[in-house]
Amino acid sequence: MSLLTHILAVLFGMGSWVSINGLWVELPLIVPQIPEGWLLPSYLSVLIQMANVGPLFVTLMHRINPGKLNETAVIYVIIGLGTVASFLLGFFWKETLFVGGFHRSVALLVLTFFLATVDCTSSVTFLPFMMQLKPEYLTTYYIGEGVSGLLPALVALVQGVGVVHCINSTKISNQTSNTSSFELQAQYQPANFSVEVFFFFLSAMMLVCLVAFILLNYHPAVAREHPNGRYTNGVQVKNNKWAEKNLMIDSYKTPKRRSRFGTGAYSVVEVVYIFVILAWVNALSNVVLPSVQSYSCLPYGNNAYHLSATMAAVSNPLACFIAMFLPIRSLVVMGALTAVGSGVGAYIMWMAALSPCPLLVHGPWGGVIMVLSWVVLLLTMSYVKVMVGVILRDEGHSALVWCGAVVQLGSLLGAVTMFPLVSIFSFFSSGDPCNTKCP
Repeated sequence: MSLLTHILAVLFGMGSWVSINGLWVELPLIVPQIPEGWLLPSYLSVLIQMANVGPLFVTLMHRINPGKLNETAVIYVIIGLGTVASFLLGFFWKETLFVGGFHRSVALLVLTFFLATVDCTSSVTFLPFMMQLKPEYLTTYYIGEGVSGLLPALVALVQGVGVVHCINSTKISNQTSNTSSFELQAQYQPANFSVEVFFFFLSAMMLVCLVAFILLNYHPAVAREHPNGRYTNGVQVKNNKWAEKNLMIDSYKTPKRRSRFGTGAYSVVEVVYIFVILAWVNALSNVVLPSVQSYSCLPYGNNAYHLSATMAAVSNPLACFIAMFLPIRSLVVMGALTAVGSGVGAYIMWMAALSPCPLLVHGPWGGVIMVLSWVVLLLTMSYVKVMVGVILRDEGHSALVWCGAVVQLGSLLGAVTMFPLVSIFSFFSSGDPCNTKCP
């Protein structure tokens, strides 16, 4: 295998979600300087789901006119759009317009919609493109997809996003008797560099992704890593007549197709099982649990919150790296790992519901268990995603298109479920990183 191709696959995969992941980790610095305040995350969730118009268009094109859509051109367009939108955010993210009687961050919201469209559409274009390379490089691509969350988190860590110091503050408890009390107050430290610099960094990462994609298409070393034979809509066509003759002979020996999906290796029930797990895993890991991460972690302290966020970001590419050397295609193992991850996710959701007074909030073990829970959750869920990707990669090009569509469908269902619980009904209560007022 080519080391250069592996590196390019990682850099290409990194561009899939780096923009939106970067925007989320930068929120603590953005929110205080815009009129929307902490309503911005709710707006972002809606914009990201509206951006599913991109993958919907690509999926319908594949369905209506198979083989007619030029995926390479689409990828060039969306990477270029992501690069430009990230760059423009560096100049206009604080600009507001007077709309409906209020100041609104119109530029930030519009450019965020473009970034979300880019990232959502990457799910149904980047994965099918990887069909052009040997199967080993699909796992490398998933490592890059994990890095798209890890790298912005590390840069934000260097930037000092959300670093809190607890300082003593005097509070007047009774104005008549002029009595006062002392309590700890959270004070956020200034960042080491500005939000503008961070957005320029995201634009540079998208530019790196574009260069990697160009090299994946044109570099001679990558061309040698294409599978033997060419692919047309996911079906491999051999290059010589003898191979075609042998393929016809082998077709009499192979078992009867179990379904019309892909190569027919899986029954209809198994295909539904795979896609249901894929949707469930992505709903939990992409939307449902991240939307309550602060509620589940902050009661245990600011260090627990930042450590869980950082370790979770590391767990994703680590799981993909493990899958590279330990690939498993067992549907039973897939179900078992999903059950383990779902059980851990249920614990995280339970603690978030109990916020600001979850279990073990007064001792050190509560924070340790919560950080470990996030690590286990992301390790299992990320590994299952790679398992599904490897399985569907063998089923052909259209299977990977449907893989990306189901990923977005799962995320959409998760957002529709969590948005009213978090933003409308206020089902969850935030904890104070400096003061824990629990019995």
